[in-house]
Amino acid sequence: MQLLNALPRQPFIGLALASSTGILVADFAPNHSFVPAIALATLALTALLSRDSFAVYTLVATGFFILHSLSTRDSPALRLARELGEKPRPVSVLGSVVSEPKISPTGSASFLLQAESIEIDAEVRPCNAMFFARWRHAVQFGDEVKLFGTAERVAEPRNPGEFDMRSYLARQNIQRELIVRYPENGAVLSHAGGSLILRTAQKARGWMRAVLSCDLENSHDVTGSISGMVLGLRHQTPEDIEEPFQQTGTLHLFAVAGLHVGIVARLLWILATVIRLPRKWATALIIPALFFYAAVTGLHTSSVRAVAMSAVLLAGFFVEQKVFTLNSLAAAATLILCWNTNELFSAGFQLSFSVVAAILLLAEPIYRFLRRRFEPDSFLPQSLFGARRRIIGRSVSWLARASSVSFAAWIGSLPLMLWYYCLVTPISLLANLVVVPIAFFVLAGGLMSMVAAPLSTWLSIIFNNTNWFLTKIILGAVHLFTQIPGGHLYVEHPHWPRGARMEINALDLKSGGAVHVRTTNSDWLFDTGSLRDYDRVVRQYLRSRGVNRLDGLILTHGDAGHIGGASSMLLDFHPRQLIDTPTPDRSSIHRKFIAELARSGDPRRLCAAGDEFDLSRDVRARVLFPPRGFEGDKADDQALVIQLAVFGKSRVLIMSDSGVATEEFLSKNYPELRSDIVVKGQHHSGISGSEAFLDSVQPQAIVATSRDFPENERIKNEWVERVGARGIKLFRLDETGAVRISVFRDRWEARTYVTSETFRSTSR
Repeated sequence: MQLLNALPRQPFIGLALASSTGILVADFAPNHSFVPAIALATLALTALLSRDSFAVYTLVATGFFILHSLSTRDSPALRLARELGEKPRPVSVLGSVVSEPKISPTGSASFLLQAESIEIDAEVRPCNAMFFARWRHAVQFGDEVKLFGTAERVAEPRNPGEFDMRSYLARQNIQRELIVRYPENGAVLSHAGGSLILRTAQKARGWMRAVLSCDLENSHDVTGSISGMVLGLRHQTPEDIEEPFQQTGTLHLFAVAGLHVGIVARLLWILATVIRLPRKWATALIIPALFFYAAVTGLHTSSVRAVAMSAVLLAGFFVEQKVFTLNSLAAAATLILCWNTNELFSAGFQLSFSVVAAILLLAEPIYRFLRRRFEPDSFLPQSLFGARRRIIGRSVSWLARASSVSFAAWIGSLPLMLWYYCLVTPISLLANLVVVPIAFFVLAGGLMSMVAAPLSTWLSIIFNNTNWFLTKIILGAVHLFTQIPGGHLYVEHPHWPRGARMEINALDLKSGGAVHVRTTNSDWLFDTGSLRDYDRVVRQYLRSRGVNRLDGLILTHGDAGHIGGASSMLLDFHPRQLIDTPTPDRSSIHRKFIAELARSGDPRRLCAAGDEFDLSRDVRARVLFPPRGFEGDKADDQALVIQLAVFGKSRVLIMSDSGVATEEFLSKNYPELRSDIVVKGQHHSGISGSEAFLDSVQPQAIVATSRDFPENERIKNEWVERVGARGIKLFRLDETGAVRISVFRDRWEARTYVTSETFRSTSR
């Protein structure tokens, strides 16, 4: 009720709510007929005649409904996507680089390409759609390029927890990516194209980054962190440094927001005061300078929001009226949504505005509550307090103020952090009290370094080295906070319990392997995938499932595609048990991993045929292969084979990349090999899943990896036909994506991630 009463005095609150409502309705139920346009005209006339607030808000909601509906039907990207169809098409595109390219470890540059023309089937036509381009070539913002490649749909996520790049780009009105296979399939036609303001901002950013790293060239982790905190360049910060900031709730330091903009505005105001500029002239110069700073830092939502709020507040000097901060926040949101209605669905937009709104609404009441608990009797005169008591009082007041802001920000971010990152960070309440004041001086020092650089290089270097010391303190403190038990927790999204005794998730990692086994009270992982797959898929998957520590990690063999991420896995999830094969191999990655275990003192259990261990009270694992003393020619020939039994009944046979030789050994030595489900990879020879082996196991379903290249990693069509003729359900991970198998006491069912297919067991 108080909010509704405040709307006439703070009209942008109502406008922001109305615009958000219109966008949400249009996103769930777009309408492309003339009915909304007629309603818009009627409401506009009603609002003009009646001057009724409700009519105005309804008018705004209808307008944004139409605007967002049009963006889902008739954008250039959608028109081009309909023309290209679903299959990849070779095209030649002429356009400009409109984002700062990001360079992968392999040297491939990814960037946004604003097309000017496109050639399809030898026909050139104008085109103003945006592409997400990948090209192994050095390019810069503003370059005009001509690229020949394949236009295809952006890859969809194939595993739970994996980042959905397709949806992310679609919200930016990008429907196709352009893959340029070879460097010679493109050319840079000219430099210095694109928007003059953005190009100038990019050059200014490069100069600022060089200034901030002057004399710190040998400390890449520190310079990346300083650039992130001062300029919001998160991609300059190594992921292993950025992650602890996320886990301690201090990642906002790398997002240019109110703190950054406030300091810049304050410095500009001091400069205007020194040169005796009139207040209105100072305001007229500071506002565009702040927008340029936002452009320098990448025009992220948080920086645009902070600058828009500052502009509204500073504009109060022109009209000499009191400006409400909550109304300014709503004004910033409305302006951003006018520019792009899809911003409403971005995590950055939601986090930025929800956190600031929570601070504006909750920080002051929390501060007053805390202050009342510690302040002295208000009727006592201040002269009765000594210097020590006054210092303590001011310290308590500062601590209460900082705590109230930190707690309000945590409350505002909690629902979104749970939804997007499955993360709860109670330690952030303490971490922000320690880190933010130091980061304030880092930011101020960085700005002073840039101001001093044109005048005195040695003075700029002094500021840089001071920032180096302060940043080292921040990094040390953040890493310390991440080690506090219970300081951060990954929590799975709420779901209705189904009563499964065991759940198996076979992840789609192409030729690599990673299988997560969850029982009623434990989490085990079979292999980790390659280092790239672990970082990109496996780690994110485990965190989306609320796994904070693994009960066990099982390494089947020394193939890099299966254990490449093992070292990182130990650091992230600290498995209580580590089970490995005793069979020696020639894998350099495996040997390096064993050496790391020896240095750290982490125990390793070597299991061979005949060994058994419990995953939980209901689930028992039995190692079937290799026998002790066995040595194979290839790593695939000595992979661990493990059979999982639930309530004593064999359910799952995990084969890893075993081939025919292993299958023959199993068929010969284990008469009771029968299992409901087989999870398998591809042997290096390309031959596995023999007829004799299938006769011995008699599975109802097989989950198998497959990839197009190399050929021996691809499932053969003849084998698929033979499996189908036996009535066995085959789940090809290259077609289905990840597969989740839920095993109950007397049945099991499997569900695919990409195709959403469900298969249920039959009685035998």
